[in-house]
Amino acid sequence: MNDFKALAQRRRSHRMFTDQEIDADDVRLILRAALMAPSSRGQRAWQFVVVDDKMDLEKLSDAKDAGGSFIKDAPLAIVVLGDPLQNDCWVEDGAIAAVSMQYQAEDLGLGSCWVQMRGRGLSDGTSADTVVRGVLDIPDNLNVLCIIAFGHKAGELKPQDEERLKWESVHINKF
Repeated sequence: MNDFKALAQRRRSHRMFTDQEIDADDVRLILRAALMAPSSRGQRAWQFVVVDDKMDLEKLSDAKDAGGSFIKDAPLAIVVLGDPLQNDCWVEDGAIAAVSMQYQAEDLGLGSCWVQMRGRGLSDGTSADTVVRGVLDIPDNLNVLCIIAFGHKAGELKPQDEERLKWESVHINKF
């Protein structure tokens, strides 16, 4: 797809995927998009963990009480990490890289969905960060921002409706 306007309109959060695996070349393109994403002072200080092991995907789907159960049904997930001591903009940089991966996936015809982990957890007080860290052996200096689930779309969603854009949220020069 050569038209970013159309790409942005088509990209939607997909939570249902087919069982088909994602081609290794497509995974590489998705990761390439993340690694090329803009970052604070060009540090590119993020880390990514690619997960395709079904047992680990199931464990990750239980990292928080709500909103992540579909991870277990995705053929692939990418965990976005940052080191807050190395980069005070780790959240912003990780978010830009994550969204870049999602646009690349859409361009490839794949579905994706952001699953927030930072600041989330289980009702027993266990943080999602702690759960993800334990499943994937993540070093202590890194924090978990999100998990992006990827897969072949189980169905199509309608493109974003231009009529529903909240232009009233845009202010020129002053609020």
